Amino acid sequence: MFDKVLIANRGEIALRVLRACQELGVRTVVVHSSADADSLPVRLADETVQIGPASSRQSYLNAAAIVEAARQTGAQAVHPGYGFLSEDADFAEICAENGLTFVGPPPQVMAALADKSTARALMSRAGLPLPPGSVRTLPTAAEALDVAAEVGYPVIVKAAAGGGGRGMTVVRSAAELPRAYARTRAAAQVAFGDDRVYVERYLADARHVEVQVLCDGHGNGIHLGTRDCSVQRRHQKLIEEAPAPALRPATLDTLAETALRGALSVGFTGAGTVEFLVDEAERCHFLEINCRIQVEHPVTELVTGIDLVHEQLHVAAGTPLRWRQEDVRLRGVAVECRVNVEDPDRDFAPAPGRLDRFRPPGGPFTRVDTHGHVGYLVSPHYDSLLAKVAVWAPDRDGALDRLDRALGEFEVAGPGVRTTIPFARRVLRDAAFRAGRHTTALVDRLLNPPAADAVPAAAPPPDGADRAAPALPDIRADADPAGRTPVTAVPAAGPNAWRNP
Repeated sequence: MFDKVLIANRGEIALRVLRACQELGVRTVVVHSSADADSLPVRLADETVQIGPASSRQSYLNAAAIVEAARQTGAQAVHPGYGFLSEDADFAEICAENGLTFVGPPPQVMAALADKSTARALMSRAGLPLPPGSVRTLPTAAEALDVAAEVGYPVIVKAAAGGGGRGMTVVRSAAELPRAYARTRAAAQVAFGDDRVYVERYLADARHVEVQVLCDGHGNGIHLGTRDCSVQRRHQKLIEEAPAPALRPATLDTLAETALRGALSVGFTGAGTVEFLVDEAERCHFLEINCRIQVEHPVTELVTGIDLVHEQLHVAAGTPLRWRQEDVRLRGVAVECRVNVEDPDRDFAPAPGRLDRFRPPGGPFTRVDTHGHVGYLVSPHYDSLLAKVAVWAPDRDGALDRLDRALGEFEVAGPGVRTTIPFARRVLRDAAFRAGRHTTALVDRLLNPPAADAVPAAAPPPDGADRAAPALPDIRADADPAGRTPVTAVPAAGPNAWRNP
């Protein structure tokens, strides 16, 4: 195991990695911006290095500053968490060139999987089913029209370098496609520095199901079951659970087996997530492979008892997997809700401010991952995720009830501060969600109900406190543009900020 690890992230995930390192007897270095100088990860780290001002471009995306901090402090490895540089193959390569272990897959694997078109081709060769559409990118609108005519509308135009819910445009007719094609290419060029796009059939009423995999550098791999992430807005996840509910055992087995086969086929190492869309007939369609720890990893930990960050560090240190597939047992149900500092009544606009009151929930089988505390200033410079509340119970109804109870206890208040807790609890009480029949269309239905089903908005809670109101969370973008832009020069890491996947 490493003696010292540098944590190249902030907020709750930096704190999560720091605690895992402490449990393994590993010293920690936390890099931070000037805005995070008094954050909990900084307070609890063994060593800290301020690497830049508040702007993520000049701090958490500054590859040169991060690498130099690691060299000066004698860190042996860099854990990138999620977002920021966590899936940047060029940053991983720069780490290697400077004698640092990047906690994640090899740079060449990350580069191949970051390109959605290349990833589709690789997974198709490995036998994973793809949504109908183009495997290669489409350089002209005419080719996009040909593909769309073949697979049928609606279709979705996707940026090959996209991610985090960005770089996608749904198109419902041939008349719309040329303009949507041009708009998506232009947006992809700005966000990712890469304007290549492809087209696939848009599965409007599908489930978003993913499989957690763990692979080592010795050819071994296991899966840790499924997660359902269908509750999402604009392709961004809001609430997650493990295992995926209301799917046939044969479907769950197919997802797990094909996910692990796909990861091993490209030499994946570390913790990764293979994402699928599952249609009404339970046909599975590969979407992408994420090369980092996921925001929603706690639900997998709760049903398996396996600490995924511990395993990431062991694999990065060269240890063979400590688990065999037959050792993995899924017990009960876990559900996680993301709590963001946003105002659901203003289209989830960020609502940051200083926390005058902050009381996370507790109780049996209730886990809260958060960097918040009384007096903490939620910065407008970064992602609005404040906390993740994850619960476990022997069955799904019990888990949903427990999560609703926990969210009712969660008290967050401050001038101008609003959270997504009320919307979260509304989702938890939705009949389709309770029955496990929800799809990726659920949130749009709740936000835009038919006139007959419209429900008057609840009055805002007093004193800016969000507690015991109806409903669920969302995840918003960093104040800077999000997306993956390769690190092309060591002095500064490109224009990408992050958003939670």
